[in-house]
Amino acid sequence: MSGTTTLRVFSALAVRAPFDALERDFLKQYSHCELTLEWNPTSVIEKKIAAGATADAAILTVPVIERLIEEGVIIADSRVDLVDSRIGLATLPDAVAPDISSLPALKQTLLTARSVAWSLGGASGIYFQTLIQRLGIEAEITSRGTTIPEGFTARQLLTGKADLALQQISELLMVPGVKVIGPLPDEAQKVTAFAGGIFRTAANRQDAAALLASLRTPQARTTFESFGLRCRDQAV
Repeated sequence: MSGTTTLRVFSALAVRAPFDALERDFLKQYSHCELTLEWNPTSVIEKKIAAGATADAAILTVPVIERLIEEGVIIADSRVDLVDSRIGLATLPDAVAPDISSLPALKQTLLTARSVAWSLGGASGIYFQTLIQRLGIEAEITSRGTTIPEGFTARQLLTGKADLALQQISELLMVPGVKVIGPLPDEAQKVTAFAGGIFRTAANRQDAAALLASLRTPQARTTFESFGLRCRDQAV
């Protein structure tokens, strides 16, 4: 199509669930754009960027966005703070929901699970490994854990490989046919903040800025919150 511009975006998986609706709304207003989205854990995207990969915009964890700004990869004043994401657990719909209301209850639930699924490359999975170390149950959980390099851990429930899946709540909601029990208790919770930014080498800076701005509208806020994500105030 004549006049069409392709907008390439690297994005963390945590915002994928609400992005389908947000993408449709953006493309209605910016019909000259075509979006090419590459979804991966932030750790995977960070390695790709370090190896020379580039795009127009990126949506990553705040520490990585800040580091890329310091390195001159992302334009500093293009930063747009987006959402906070919480980690949760999921089971199959017909399973009895275990108690995760407190740290002792969570510990007991993890110990009695046949297998817990987590992602080695995702922010939630990396944190989970530190959590089970802190709880003193790393050996027991790891010995029968179901780990994946990246992707959606709740799919391991559907294959029968695990009876509990841990990930960002918005990522658990990406898998039809599972039930989100709820967030980890506050004592075990790790909130991950996400922000967007524009690459200094971006071919379409104006459209990239418009896309990031579209993720800060009241309608976007409603969509994000429907997937368990809390919109952030802009950094000063």
